[in-house]
Amino acid sequence: MAARWIETVTGPWLQKRRYWRYKARRRDLPAQHRTAVEGLDRYVVVTGGIAHGDVLVQMLEDLVELFEQSAADGLSVTDVVGADPVEFAETFLGNYDDARWVTHERRRLGETIARATSLEHGARG
Repeated sequence: MAARWIETVTGPWLQKRRYWRYKARRRDLPAQHRTAVEGLDRYVVVTGGIAHGDVLVQMLEDLVELFEQSAADGLSVTDVVGADPVEFAETFLGNYDDARWVTHERRRLGETIARATSLEHGARG
């Protein structure tokens, strides 16, 4: 009972443990890769609008895995993100579009307008 109450207040423990492991993995990266991941982490968290904690943690795990592999392969940060880091981040976020609140709201707006249009046509006919 207490565990359920605590999770209601603080969020699921499994997600927190996964997030802490992500941060440890991030700390273990070479300095240039770690700095890039920290910047990308901030960008995707602030601008991404991911509405589900489990998806957010998965996204961060995917990000650190990409940089772990690139470091192991001897690739530079520029080799990974290219010349435009914002474009890279936006493309990366696109892989998680279904979990973004803006995607949900776009869908919701479309459904609302469709419903309003059908009501409008029903009132005329």
